[in-house]
Amino acid sequence: MAGSRPISAEELRAALAPTAGWLAGEAEQPPRATLGAAVKTSARWLSQQVPGRSVELRVPPFVAVQCVPGPRHTRGTPPNVVETDAATWLRMALGELSWAAAVADGKVVASGNRADLSAYLPLAALRR
Repeated sequence: MAGSRPISAEELRAALAPTAGWLAGEAEQPPRATLGAAVKTSARWLSQQVPGRSVELRVPPFVAVQCVPGPRHTRGTPPNVVETDAATWLRMALGELSWAAAVADGKVVASGNRADLSAYLPLAALRR
């Protein structure tokens, strides 16, 4: 998947579908490539829908994207960083875990006054 090619809602749903059983605790963790595709596709979809360079979303080891309108950051560590693991990111993207609960449980580290993605989660294409 090219980083600059628009991601459709259908492509987003298809990338996340193989992780559903694992996220629900009903299946083993999917292969790394499958998990990586779900994380990368969903994070890139967010950056496509909420373009900007004021917040960096990191889901190691899979992806780091910049998003959210505001002051552009160009050098060093960005002042607004959100970092989490793959399962937490996917659960928030799908609406199975709220931003507030993830932050309160220490599953998300958010630094900076713009590092709040609650307005964008769950991802619009996945809202029920």
